[in-house]
Order: sequence, then C-alpha cells, then structure tokens
Amino acid sequence: MSMIGSMAGACRRVQRWPTSVKCFQCMLSGKRIDCQPLISSDSEGMPNHPNIAVDELRIGLYVELDLKWFEHPFAFSAFRIKSEEQIRTLRGLGLSRVRYDPSRSEAAPSAVAAASAPSPTAIAAQAELTQALAAKRALIERIRQQREAAARVAHAFVDTANTVRSIEKNLSARPEETVGQAERLIDQIAESILSTPELAIHVMGDTQSSEELYFHSLNVAMLSLMIARGIKLPQEVVGSLGMGALFHDVGRREIPSRILLKKDRLTDAERNLYQMHCQYGVEIGRGLKFNQVMLHIIGEHHECSDGSGYPTGMKGDAISLPARIVAIANHYDEMCNPACVADALTPHEALSLMFARLRGKFDAKLLQVFIHCLGVYPPGTIVQLANGALAMVATINTGQPMKPTVIVYDPEIPKEEAILVDMAVETDTNIVKAIRPGQVPREVYSYLSPRQQVSYYFDAEGPGQERGTG
Repeated sequence: MSMIGSMAGACRRVQRWPTSVKCFQCMLSGKRIDCQPLISSDSEGMPNHPNIAVDELRIGLYVELDLKWFEHPFAFSAFRIKSEEQIRTLRGLGLSRVRYDPSRSEAAPSAVAAASAPSPTAIAAQAELTQALAAKRALIERIRQQREAAARVAHAFVDTANTVRSIEKNLSARPEETVGQAERLIDQIAESILSTPELAIHVMGDTQSSEELYFHSLNVAMLSLMIARGIKLPQEVVGSLGMGALFHDVGRREIPSRILLKKDRLTDAERNLYQMHCQYGVEIGRGLKFNQVMLHIIGEHHECSDGSGYPTGMKGDAISLPARIVAIANHYDEMCNPACVADALTPHEALSLMFARLRGKFDAKLLQVFIHCLGVYPPGTIVQLANGALAMVATINTGQPMKPTVIVYDPEIPKEEAILVDMAVETDTNIVKAIRPGQVPREVYSYLSPRQQVSYYFDAEGPGQERGTG
C-alpha cells in the first residue's frame, strides 16, 4: 500500500465554475487589466486570410508567413508588425506577397505602393536581414540552453523521485535510517530553493519520466518550500516544514486499501475512518521522533481557515503556520492529481478555483503568495497565444510569473526540437487564455505532452543566469 505516494480517497465529481474570474489576474498583475476569460470552450480554426504585396506592408498589420520557422528570422511565423525594420526584413526575404489577418491588424494595407516612396538600397535591406538572422540565431541558442536546462532538471527529478520511492518502501523496515535519508533529501532541496537568485519551477514531461514517478508527497513538499521561500520563512523552520510536507500523509498506511482505492463516494462511516489518517499520522510521527512542527503539519494539514476542515475544525491562526502552508500545497495537488483521473483539473483551473471559490478555506496571505509564485497559468497549462498558436507552459520564474517559458506547437518542427519561447525575452506576444486538453486536437495534445499526473521540479542552477532581461 502506498504510504506517502499515490492519491487516495473517494472519486468525487467537481462542479465547474464561471468562466471568468477577473480580479484573479488583476490581483497577480497588481493593477486593473482588461481581463480575458480564464477558461474558454471555443476553439478557433485558422481562416484563409487575404494576401497582399510586400509593398503594401505597414506598421500595425498582423502578418502570417508561409515559411517554416527555420526559414525566416522572426520568433513567430505570425505577428503584428511593430517597426519599419521589420518591414524591411520582410521585404528582404524575397517574398512577393504575404498573408495578413484583418481582424488582428491595427491598420489597413498601405494604399500607396512602396515604389513611389524611397526604398532602401539592396545593401541596406541585406544589412537588416543579416541583423534579424543574427537575432534568430541567438534565439535558437537560447532554446538550446533551455532544452539542456530542462534535461538537467528532469534528470534531477528522476533521482529525487527514486529517493522518495526508497523512503516510502523502507520506512517500516528501517525507520531511523529512512528518516535520516529523508532529512538529507529535504535539506538538499531546501538549500537549493532558498539559495538560488531566481527560482524556476518546471513541469515534468512524459519523455523524461514515467507516470510511476509521480509522488503526491514530493509535489506537496516542493510547493510548500516554494511558499516558504516566498514568505521568507526562518531557516530553522524550513527543514521541518519540508519533512512535515513529505510525511503529511504517513497516517494513510493505517487506512484499509478498500477505502483508499474506492472510486465511488465514501459512506459516512468510511469517511470518518479515512479522516482518522491525521491522528494515525501523528502517532506514527511520535514513534519516529518527529518534532512538534512536523507533528502539527501531519495533524492539521486538512484543517481550514474557516473551520470547515478536519479532524478538529480548527480556525485561522489556531492552525500552525507550517500546516497552513502545507494545506494550500496539498489541496492544489489533490485537485490536479486526484484518485480519479477524470476528475482532474488543469493547474490553471485548480488555481483559479482556489482563488475564486475556496479562498475562505486558506490563509489569505499565503494563498496570494502561492498564486504569485505559480502565476495565472501554472506549469502544465495548455494556452493560446495572442498570435493564435497553441502552447504549454513549461517553466515559470517565480520572480516573473506572468512571463513563463512555453513550448509552442508547430507541426513543421519535430516534437523533440519544439520551439521554446521565453516570454520574458520575446515580448511581442502574450497568453490570451487557457485551454482544456479536451479542446485541442489529439495531435496537438500529444505534441505538447502534458502528463496525466502533474509533477513539478525546480532549477537549482540559477535560472536568472540564463534568462534575458527583456
């Protein structure tokens, strides 16, 4: 039986919520914005847009290049023209005509043929193109570095997940040795998270690790330590927080598997027995000589600020601070990775629901820190960009949560070489909405590879050293 691993409990259907939660995005950005709906059920196709002569190009037109990504110097194949330099570069590509989208354009094609205006010399046009191609080469190099960083993080995640598996397997047989192993692991993770100048949180793709490497306890520990960093939790408490988060569900080992694995709704008697895992966990923790911080986490991680939690219905500050931290991380991961996969929410949906409908259950300040760290679109969220492209949020920098790195779907580029766009550097586009996986074509979903079970890990080698300052 899984002790601190797989999610358990009844399979409960989750009622959806309204499609727009405007103040959620406003809160994260720190100002009033023209909020987009958080969830949208529409799925636009790509219409057959008109084309115009390159001489008719002007600033404000939204153009779509019928070239492969490697055949032009721009970050995207569809974009709004913002400068005369871009126009000269487009003309230098040798195209005679270019498609444009009237609905996304801020201007109409030029009525005056460019031939009547002073045109750049061939040398000047070539210089513009050379400069643009140099920028494209720099972009390709950044993508290479990002791909290397992702591979490094995935490797570290696999090692950590295997350590957690070992801890789970050996706790009963070799408790003292296993607790020591867990302490060393948490100390290593905590030191890396707290010491790095900028924290980058990655979602793990299925190409690097199998679904078997998902551990609820590891996710909760990672997310709890992320919050600890955000609130500058004292160093002497961080280790106990991480250990308490890792072992928060240790009491489930005393719950019968028929309850843990039941797919239907639990009866009242079964629910009461299941909720005993908190008390059982405290008893196990005492036997393992856990300190009071860890015991509070194990006993209180299902308590809610409004008193609606269990086992004792504690309220507000009566719940210990570390337990309030773990309660947020635990609830978020339970919604993303429930026992019934059909009930799973996307990371974006889970975060939106916690803010819009459930915020009274959590410490308000801690929930705000959690949202600021993960951003409106947490890693693992499929999104649509302003240029119409579909992408998946792969990495967020907790210092710039509104500027994630995304994997862009492009059928012309092999999945293994997918475009990675760091939106902190490439500022010409933005995310307009999240899209449920079921709303995208199967080939797009397969290309972007969001895992059924969402696992997070961090970049311990200073993401700020590799990101631009744009």
